[in-house]
Amino acid sequence: MKVTAHHKLFAMVLSLGLIAGCSSIGDTTEDDAYGADSDVSAVDQDGGSTVYGGDDEGGVSSSEMTEEQRREAEARAEQAEREAMRDITTFYFDFDTAEIKPEARDVLVAHARYLQANPDQDVRIEGHADERGTKEYNLALGERRANAIERFLIVNGASRGQTETVSYGEEKPAVMGSDESAWAQNRRVELVFQ
Repeated sequence: MKVTAHHKLFAMVLSLGLIAGCSSIGDTTEDDAYGADSDVSAVDQDGGSTVYGGDDEGGVSSSEMTEEQRREAEARAEQAEREAMRDITTFYFDFDTAEIKPEARDVLVAHARYLQANPDQDVRIEGHADERGTKEYNLALGERRANAIERFLIVNGASRGQTETVSYGEEKPAVMGSDESAWAQNRRVELVFQ
């Protein structure tokens, strides 16, 4: 059977008609683009956007925030971050040192500022060491660690009258064991707020 150009053209037109008939063109609005109940909304023409809810009821629009509201929101976020940092009360040390690790400094600053803002709050700073070394040496090492933390807190705003240091040396291990993992967890200072 010989297919002519006329038949090819007819088949192509029929195919296009079938495809066009199967597709639908409906009117979609901006509200329908994400579904009627979607929490997503488009960025408005002024450059702001709405977070939570597309009907602007109960949502927060960045274009409607004043500079003062932005500062208050930032202050609340910083306060929440400081409070979260204050949940960390144990600070670890490398073997045979009383040097505060860099990653502990921001957390200790948050504790110092809390103590500065709350002069009636006291803290006991407990120094610990792992089991290696003599009892006397470990007591002295725990004391050096506690004193290092105390000095850091005082330099950053705490009052000397709010702090008390004590060394337990190797007497109160956090973890029992004689391996590096256990030793690393026992080389610490704990802040106990009273």
